[in-house]
Amino acid sequence: MEAYRDQYATLFNNGRKVAVISISVDADTTQASWAHDENFPMLFASDVGGKVGTLYDTYDVTRKTDTRTLFVVGPDGKIAFIQRPFHVLAAKDYTDLGAMIDKLEPVPADTATH
Repeated sequence: MEAYRDQYATLFNNGRKVAVISISVDADTTQASWAHDENFPMLFASDVGGKVGTLYDTYDVTRKTDTRTLFVVGPDGKIAFIQRPFHVLAAKDYTDLGAMIDKLEPVPADTATH
């Protein structure tokens, strides 16, 4: 998550109509404390019991955790991109994510750098 945080401004242009939601099996109080301490700009959701993870085929029943999977939901509300698994330390995964974000939500012309 630290890698996400560190690349958030570059990838998402500080939120350009993009919401990043991290979902894990950790309790909401644990996530809230961690998010505050680490200054994460994204939202966190708790999936204790793995119900959401099961719906999206990311819950590992044996380990009782959600696997690191990235879903990008387009403006139409449909899943436009899935990276399974998402490698938080792999530059290519961030390049692919950035390209998809740019495709779905182009940087406004008045903020694009030349």
